[in-house]
Amino acid sequence: LNGQPREVTELPGGLTNHNYRVRTATADVVVRVSPPGTELLAVDREVEHHNSVAAAAAGVGAPVIHYLPGRGVLVVGFLTARTYSEADVAANLPRIAAALRRLHAGPPFAGRLDMFALQRRYLALAHDAGMRMPSGYDALAPIVARAEAALAAYPEPLVPCHNDLLAANFLDDGQDVRIIDYEYSGLNEPAFELGNIAQESGLEDAALVELVEDYYPRADARLLARARTWRAISGYGWTLWGVIQHAVSGIDADFWGWAMHKYDTAAALLQDPGFTDTLTVAAAAPTQSPPRLA
Repeated sequence: LNGQPREVTELPGGLTNHNYRVRTATADVVVRVSPPGTELLAVDREVEHHNSVAAAAAGVGAPVIHYLPGRGVLVVGFLTARTYSEADVAANLPRIAAALRRLHAGPPFAGRLDMFALQRRYLALAHDAGMRMPSGYDALAPIVARAEAALAAYPEPLVPCHNDLLAANFLDDGQDVRIIDYEYSGLNEPAFELGNIAQESGLEDAALVELVEDYYPRADARLLARARTWRAISGYGWTLWGVIQHAVSGIDADFWGWAMHKYDTAAALLQDPGFTDTLTVAAAAPTQSPPRLA
């Protein structure tokens, strides 16, 4: 694009990077510029680039135009589409499930996101640096350990997952739901993706049930219990993302308030009297005649 007249507009949103729409006579692209230090958040830019290309090949992500290794610059095609709100997520669950099936069945992703391992990494960083922590956070560790054991009993096969599907990462082009921003992408089990969507958009439990039914050809109580468990665990883990950003980010955002919202929601789910039963069902072996959703 050198030598061409261009129009550059900074795009709103984004809690880590700066995003610019760049238009010339021959191109319409988004240039994403990442600040140094995002390795603290366990972002691997090489993995992100690989997975962005794979997501585009699956027909879900934006086309990848260019990438500058080591410089924090990724260029993708601009998608003419509407960005979802949390209400839009709740209103479009069947279409979101269809997009996820395309992504999960697409070209292989690099990397692996293990939320339990990531949470431990974030926690060590926060404690070592003396960062401010939500009151009572560490006291929930025994419940989280039980959840980890339950989910490890009969895990789902790993598939290419986005892993960070807040509402703003869904774009609606009028025909399909597209998915952008693959910073935390990697192999994971589908139930994590579904539970994390519910957590990010504050879906009611009935909406999570619908999403599970829309996604799985043969949804059952075990898969729903896994998604419910991941909803709680993902919020507990991402709480520390906000804790770290509150301590180190130069972006003007209320990261502490964001972290506390995640924590309060996750703590309520983890301490709910029914969570023990959820873990029991999540840890069950798959059966030929699985119980229905409830």
